[in-house]
Amino acid sequence: MSEKNAAKALKEKLFYKKVNGRQGADETLLKSVDDYCEGYKKFLNTSKTEREAAKNAIEMAKKHGFAPFEQGKKYNAGDKVYVNNRGKTVAFIVIGKQPAEKGVNITAAHIDSPRLDLKQNPLYEEIELALFKTHYYGGIRKYQWTAVPLALHGVFALKDGSVIEVSLGEKDDEPKFVVNDLLPHLATEQNKRTLADGIKGEELNVLVGSHPFKDDSESELVKLNVLKLLNEKYGITETDFLSAELELVPAFKASDIGFDRSMIGSYGQDDRVCAYPALTAVLEVENPEKTAIAILTDKEEIGSDGNTGLNSDFLRYVVTDIAAMQGGDGTVALRNSKCLSADVNAGIDPTFQDVMERKNAARLNYGVVVTKFTGSRGKAGTSDASAEYVAEIRAMLDKADITWQTGELGKVDIGGGGTVAMYIANMGVDVVDLGVPVLSMHAPFETTAKFDVYMCYRAMYEFMK
Repeated sequence: MSEKNAAKALKEKLFYKKVNGRQGADETLLKSVDDYCEGYKKFLNTSKTEREAAKNAIEMAKKHGFAPFEQGKKYNAGDKVYVNNRGKTVAFIVIGKQPAEKGVNITAAHIDSPRLDLKQNPLYEEIELALFKTHYYGGIRKYQWTAVPLALHGVFALKDGSVIEVSLGEKDDEPKFVVNDLLPHLATEQNKRTLADGIKGEELNVLVGSHPFKDDSESELVKLNVLKLLNEKYGITETDFLSAELELVPAFKASDIGFDRSMIGSYGQDDRVCAYPALTAVLEVENPEKTAIAILTDKEEIGSDGNTGLNSDFLRYVVTDIAAMQGGDGTVALRNSKCLSADVNAGIDPTFQDVMERKNAARLNYGVVVTKFTGSRGKAGTSDASAEYVAEIRAMLDKADITWQTGELGKVDIGGGGTVAMYIANMGVDVVDLGVPVLSMHAPFETTAKFDVYMCYRAMYEFMK
């Protein structure tokens, strides 16, 4: 063998090489990818908020034999149950053959996404136009939310205990809403602002009406007419906004991207692009060795705090209840458990490569991303998975022939981000992040690769089965 050929052979043996999963994939696999992503797009279109995602997930689970978990009831291997936490966080559980004390396998994804929330007293009139005041939720680039058609989702919770669901702007024949921006002809002063302040938080005001109530003797007639319409449709008055949770989200539908239809564009893919694979995987699990839990959680975009976030004790209670049902100890169960924190990573963008360190950046179509640590700069705000656990996940993925890659969220000193991984790790669970690379993360319209979405589903199923 020549020295050149010997070097080539040695490279093949010793070098780490990321692989574009689409290159060389057979037609059967690619058809499975496309078919799976059709269901994912439908889920995106009907799950614009955490409430809707939780509700739709429960309906899907019921069709697969899942029933509400009952305290004190004895469950056997193969039984399927779910725990609904206030309609915003749901744990789906398939009881395993082994007792929970020997550990459970957990996949955890979040179903909240950046958006514009209405303030508690939002409706006002200015120069005979009616608007909503908003308070943005999560990390957004505020300028991206102007001149975009928006839909209104959420609930009015009334004093009599009833809850009125709201979804307006998704259908073609329904009105949309919008945050207006300044025309370039008059934006000389605005253009002097930094990009971060191009649109300020208090300028994210949503246009909701312009038609005045037919009365010349009163003021705020446009606002009055809007309230009249809301009262006719929902039976509410202005004070009912005080106990409402109303969110403005992009009115876009999920769609294929590219001439080759190889990608998906949609609002809310962070993190429903991992939540849907986690959900569909657990729905297909039958008689696993260890109890499988897929938890779809709320509040990740604002730090996972609150009683529907993973910084609460909800997951701990779920695992403890299962262990107690079997006469075991929940703390021991958690210490023996393993988790895939199913959250997205940033895909390297051809136009903005300078913020990424190429050797450790995730790429579209290179499969699901294993992220050993997140956090920012000196690994602040992360659990940093152990080498032993990463090796275990490597072996699982390779054995199942799942295309995967590693990734890091940008250059060390550029920024960073966090996931729910550290909150689960704090319970004594082995955890590593595994998810889908995303372009335009946190924008009103994000892009993912279908191939990566499907590989995420396969990884979740392999882990929980």
